[in-house]
This record gives sequence, C-alpha cells and structure tokens, in this order.
Amino acid sequence: MSAKATRRRFTAAYKLSIVEKADACDTPGEIGELLRREGLYSSHLSSWRKAARGGSLRRLARKRGPRPSGGKSEARRVRKLERENARLSEELRKARIIIDVQGKVAGLLGVSPGDGKRS
Repeated sequence: MSAKATRRRFTAAYKLSIVEKADACDTPGEIGELLRREGLYSSHLSSWRKAARGGSLRRLARKRGPRPSGGKSEARRVRKLERENARLSEELRKARIIIDVQGKVAGLLGVSPGDGKRS
C-alpha cells in the first residue's frame, strides 16, 4: 500500500523567487534547467508570472491564518474580571451586613463576640 500523494503548496515568497530567477535567466535552456532542478512545470511558471504581473503574489506574501484580534481577547478578559470584581464586592457587602447584625445580636444578648466556645 502506497501513501496517498498530496498536492504541493508553494508560498508566495517561493513563487516570487522562482519568477525572479526565471527572469534572470538569459541563456537558452536555463529556464528549463531551473524548472527541472526545482521540480516544477512550465505551467507553474506561466501562472506565477501572470499573478506577479497582476500584483496578487505581492498581496499574498502576508501570512495566512487568523488576523490579530486587535485586543478583543484582552477586552473580553477585562469584562470577565470586572464581573468577578462586582460579584466579590457584593459578597463582601453581604458579609459585612451579616457581621454587623451578629455584633448587634451579641450586644443585645450580652455576649461578647469572642466568648463562644469552639469544639
């Protein structure tokens, strides 16, 4: 069983370098030698030359992939931290109210807050 052949992918920089090398060739047969050495077909070169003349190869020189978020992830993180801060502030407010009420109840009963026995 042989491995499945995969289509080769060439970067825009590689395509531009091959087009430039082919344009620099001035003796007969030199372009054919270049194509054989690189394992390319003349159709590759002709389509890459056409793309280079149209300027699309220069535009493709940018890396593929997701664009930089521009701070979206940081803004998301800030919103999450602000929500957590608000939640914790509310919990603290409630805890202070409970402690205050416990102090008042202890005062009414005449028990100091530190007198409780722990087991």
